[in-house]
Amino acid sequence: MDPTHRTDDARPVQLGLSLPNLTDPDRLVDLGVAAERSGWDGVFLWDHIHGSAEAPMPTADPWVVLGALAVRTERIRLGTSITAPARRRPQKLARETVTVDRLSGGRMVFGVGLGEPPEEYTGYGQPADRPTLAAKLDESLEVITGLWSGEPFDHHGRHYDVTGAQFVPTPVQQPRIPVWTACVLPHHHPLARAARWDGVLLAKLGENGAILRVEPGEIEEAVGIIADQRPAGAGPIDVVVADTGVPDGADLAKLADIGVTWVHTTGWIDEVGGLADLARSGPR
Repeated sequence: MDPTHRTDDARPVQLGLSLPNLTDPDRLVDLGVAAERSGWDGVFLWDHIHGSAEAPMPTADPWVVLGALAVRTERIRLGTSITAPARRRPQKLARETVTVDRLSGGRMVFGVGLGEPPEEYTGYGQPADRPTLAAKLDESLEVITGLWSGEPFDHHGRHYDVTGAQFVPTPVQQPRIPVWTACVLPHHHPLARAARWDGVLLAKLGENGAILRVEPGEIEEAVGIIADQRPAGAGPIDVVVADTGVPDGADLAKLADIGVTWVHTTGWIDEVGGLADLARSGPR
């Protein structure tokens, strides 16, 4: 990542807000602008399609909001944590990511994963089994990065077929927009995917989807697995850890020592009020 986007060069780990998109779009734009002013390093949006039938709620399209934030901010990193390519057409994602990257002057981060809950697939007649979602995620990344190249592109795979496409303009960031892939611990299989890309988003969930703090030992184990599978000469990757709070300076230093580059402070929609307070007050 470009170090010129850092907020505080003395801070060992960058701090981002990961906001649920299950609220009004104007609120998310206001929070993103406030987060930049108060000293956060990045704002990242969840990507859900809707609430549940039992609890319908307002939902904002993350790509429209990111476009608005790209022109309303100047410094912070912007992205998704995460979007599910299996729910979206890869050609549309390729166009959206490049548009945000160019509007922001090269500040886009593309965070991806399989996507939850299953109802956001099955409710629209799509399969939600994990092997299919994983295969579609991997193949969609091949298509998206091929389209990012700006060169004539063809792809004939199991899930996607592209003939004679050429997307211009290309992203500002080269060789590509950073791709961060999600891994919910204790599962380790997704770490093989992360080893092929530019970053890993580590999270841990408890009962009823509660977000739990990822322990240092779990982070070290994951980083070691990625390092073992990383192609020779590929260089370091970003290690992003989800947290419900903001670690203090001593904890951030310890996280940096084991390879963490970002902490994403996040929470479910019923906690968005607290996230809003943090957006306005800053990480310190």
